[in-house]
Amino acid sequence: MKLSARNVLRGKVVDIDKGKVTAIVRVDIGNAVMTSSVTMAALKDLKLKKGSDVYAIVKASEVLLGVDG
Repeated sequence: MKLSARNVLRGKVVDIDKGKVTAIVRVDIGNAVMTSSVTMAALKDLKLKKGSDVYAIVKASEVLLGVDG
């Protein structure tokens, strides 16, 4: 798989919460767990299930940082 995105993290699906239209998918990327919302159609098309190996692809125009105080 080749992508133009530079923020690609390999992981494993550890949990899926299915809703009527979307599913919340939790992915263990080694040092953290990321959460992604996908449509139920995408969940089916990608055949995602607990234990599936996946790539988390992060696309963002900016990342903001903040501090207390």
